[in-house]
Amino acid sequence: MGVKLSGGPTQDEILAISLAKMGIRNGDIVADIGCGTGTMAIAAASQAAKVIAIDRRHEAITHTKAAIERSGCTNIEVFEGEAPEMIRKIDVLDCAFVGGSGDIETVLEMLSTRVRRTIIIHAVLLETMYRAVETLRRLGIFSDVLHVQVSRSRNLAGGLMLVPINPVYIIIGRCDACL
Repeated sequence: MGVKLSGGPTQDEILAISLAKMGIRNGDIVADIGCGTGTMAIAAASQAAKVIAIDRRHEAITHTKAAIERSGCTNIEVFEGEAPEMIRKIDVLDCAFVGGSGDIETVLEMLSTRVRRTIIIHAVLLETMYRAVETLRRLGIFSDVLHVQVSRSRNLAGGLMLVPINPVYIIIGRCDACL
């Protein structure tokens, strides 16, 4: 596409952990809030019945739609707009992934009234991680935080070194009793 989006794409290793923690089942409806490049939406679509991808950035929506078309997925709906406005239009979700949100507290409060099982949040800033954890605690749905640091091998001077990718906090909320 040529356009570099801030915050993405989600690295494969982080994606795998997040999908495992989300626990998507056949027939699930999943939301990808702050869908960015569409990586999570496309990965979730292989397991879910329907994925709702939301981003407020036009360039992210354009990128996501192109990635979806290349992937051949037919069960992803893409919406451009502010997360709270878009979430208001959703009745029930089984799982939600929050990859980006300017108002994480409002988004999590809204999701807690719609999500049946799991909310996964990615954060790279300590402040975002703290705000997400505190909000999930207040809502009574906080489960866990994982700090994930992955390194990949690279050849150097005839040897092999490991180069770290940026660490990510994976914050987990369990909504089993919410609805």
